[in-house]
Amino acid sequence: MHVDAAPLAAGYDGLIVDADGVLFRGPVVVDHAVDSLTWVSEEAGRTWGVVTNNAAHAPSDVAAKLQGLGFDVDASRVITSPQGAARYLRDHGVAAGARVLVVGGPGIDEALQAAGFDPVRELDVNSAPGYGVAAVVQGFGPDLRWADLAQAAYAIEAGALWVATNADLTLPTAEGLAPGNGSMVQAVGNAVGRMPDAITGKPEPLLMQVAAEQWGLQRPLVVGDRIDTDIRGGNRAGMDTLLVLTGVTGHDQLSALREAAPQDRPTYIAGDLRALRAPAAHCRVLEGTESAGADELAEVRSLLRRAWGD
Repeated sequence: MHVDAAPLAAGYDGLIVDADGVLFRGPVVVDHAVDSLTWVSEEAGRTWGVVTNNAAHAPSDVAAKLQGLGFDVDASRVITSPQGAARYLRDHGVAAGARVLVVGGPGIDEALQAAGFDPVRELDVNSAPGYGVAAVVQGFGPDLRWADLAQAAYAIEAGALWVATNADLTLPTAEGLAPGNGSMVQAVGNAVGRMPDAITGKPEPLLMQVAAEQWGLQRPLVVGDRIDTDIRGGNRAGMDTLLVLTGVTGHDQLSALREAAPQDRPTYIAGDLRALRAPAAHCRVLEGTESAGADELAEVRSLLRRAWGD
């Protein structure tokens, strides 16, 4: 098969796929996602897995949700942002068994426990320094309360290391865009007068690197719906990237991509995951073919090709 006619997915040994906005929006599966990834596994023979900044759920819970929506995936192929936070703590001198304050969903507790830490949900007001915790890990949780954010602020002000799983300001849901973890991180930052010591989720490359290592990928393609996390994170990790318009980035925002910084520019742009079966040249922005890809985004890619080539 001529290289220009080969399906996009065939040029890579696996896919690192975002979840929210790419596979589902809230409880609703994204159109064409299931059949496209089934084709990737069964016809193209490629591995795919999920890397998500959402810290609310453990990998097993994410896998169960995906299975319920029709995806063939298990917990071993789900990497969540709390796993990156746990690795950061381990690599930056937080001792095994240390107490870590959790602000967010139960997925954070599970990741910390698996890494040998002791996750707690309440500060010990009688312990000094730091109210008895070595660090604070803050991630998304739909049931966050003001009291949770206040406890994080108290511990951070007392000297605890502060790690945020991600800085996504918004979260796509079936109803629209809702506040993401980054909005809650900013609230704590406003209280303590600074931002976290580390943000370990996308767009940092750590989660992409963990996924590639865990799944044995040498040349993965990163697929996401937002340029400031998925695309930037993939680019920082030295991986090619595919932007799909099924989540945060929609058709009405494509004109703004002309001003995107080089680190935020995707290798490919497509309407949805059906692009994985299309010829790579049809979806590629730079070095793509002007005549290829007579889909609705062909003109957009051509315009971006000229803008980014300057």
